[in-house]
Order: sequence, then C-alpha cells, then structure tokens
Amino acid sequence: MKTRFCRRAATSPMSPARMSAGPELLLLPLVLLVLQASQCHGACVEVDSDTEAVANEGFKLGCISCKMRGEVQASASVNWYFKASDETEFSHLYSYVNQVAEIIDPRFYRRLGWNGSKLTSDLQDGSIFILNVTYNDTGTFRCVFNRTLKYSNYEYPTNTNKNITITVVPQFTRGLASILSEVMMYVTIIGLQFWLLVEMIYCYRKISVAGEEALRESAAEIALVKKEFKTTSSRNLTAILFAPPSLLSPSLTTALHALSTRRENGTTERRQSSTERFFKVTSNQKNEKD
Repeated sequence: MKTRFCRRAATSPMSPARMSAGPELLLLPLVLLVLQASQCHGACVEVDSDTEAVANEGFKLGCISCKMRGEVQASASVNWYFKASDETEFSHLYSYVNQVAEIIDPRFYRRLGWNGSKLTSDLQDGSIFILNVTYNDTGTFRCVFNRTLKYSNYEYPTNTNKNITITVVPQFTRGLASILSEVMMYVTIIGLQFWLLVEMIYCYRKISVAGEEALRESAAEIALVKKEFKTTSSRNLTAILFAPPSLLSPSLTTALHALSTRRENGTTERRQSSTERFFKVTSNQKNEKD
C-alpha cells in the first residue's frame, strides 16, 4: 500500500516533481529554436552586376551562382576571363581555387581583389573588385563557376558561365529610371505627410464636436436630475409632514417633534421680542410728550 501511494503521489498533478518539470518542458522548445537558428544560412539571390564603371575609381564585378539545393555539400572554384573591346579572344584574368586567389593577366596586377564568398570552399559569390579603373578595362568579362556537388555515393560536376560587358565613363550618369524613382519617392513621402496632416485635423475637429455634444448632453442630464431631485424631495417632505405618526419610524417622529418645537419656540421668541419693542417705543413716545 505504501508503494502504491508513493507512486501515485509522484505522478499526481500537484506533486513537486511535476511542478519542477514544468519550466524545463517550457525551456525545451526555446533551446531547440536556438539550435536550429544557429544552423541557418543566409539565402542566396542571383543579382546582375553593374555595367557602367567610372574612370580612376573602384568597380565591383558581380558574379553570383546559387546552388539549387542548399543542403547538398559542394566545392567550387571561380575563374575570370577578359576580352577587351578591340580583342576577339578571351584571356585568363583571375582564378580563385581552394581559397587561394591568383591574378593571371599582367594588365590587372595589383588592381584586382577577391570580393566573394570567404572562409569556405562552397562558393556561391564569385565577385571581384577592380581598383583604379582605366579606359582600357572596357570590354567583356566572363565569370566561370566550376562546382562539384557531393552526394553520398557519387559526385556531380556543374559549370556556369556569365558574361558582363563593362563601359568606362568619365563620370557617373544616372539613368532615367533612377531619376523617376527618386522623384516618385519624394512625391509619395510628401503626399503621405499631407494626407496625415489632413487626417489629424479632421480627427481633431470630429473629437472636439463630439466633446461639445457630450458636454451639452451631460449638462442637460444634470439639470434634469436636479429638477427630479427637487420634485421628489418636496413630495417626500410633504408626505412626511402630513403622514400619520403611526406610519413613521420613532427616530423620524422624534426629529419632526424637535423641529416643530424649535419652530414654535422661535415663533414665541419673535412674538415676545416684537411685543417688547412695541412697549418700548410706546414708552419712549410718552416720555417725549411729557
């Protein structure tokens, strides 16, 4: 019997063991969420590179090649090729293999830098950065991704090519779409602010009108309550004064008797004072005649 009782007590809803296990069960989803968040990776989005570079400034050649399935392990290398505007063949420009960069074209010595994925061999961003752009850099750049997808039983090589045609200009020129976008942005901001101001004024007027109506209604209600109170009080007083003593409580009867006695005493005092004043005035008049 003792053993059964102990088992039931240990599994009862109000037992200390069950109550102490509650916070632990609540913390378990939070721990799992933190562990899952630590394993998350940023999403990959393929964005086209800019095509207009400014002379004597820096320029980023963008080249992004995303994996179709992010959970598959892979390794990749990136090679860049360049064909000037007056050339017909591509020449090997740059390579990035096993996290090691190499500038191959002597025209770009000390002017190229890696600007892609770092600290990983699973490359998805193969961008490079050109320092001190010159007019001779006008031409077509080709980015080649050599990726090997590693499955449990085999490896699958893939190849992706992207061509980027660069034009070097003396200064940056904004496109019509960029100008229109900026103009529309400012117009939208100003329009929203004006609309917000109009809404605030409208709401303020509406609230003020509603407040005035509420004050008028409350004043009318107060006047009506006062009128009803006066009417009810006069009716109750009349009913109390003319009610038979048998229907009144002893305390109320005593109070009414004291009130009537006080009124009679006051009336008597007023009569006596008026009689005394009359005799006093009469005696004064007789003395003046004598």
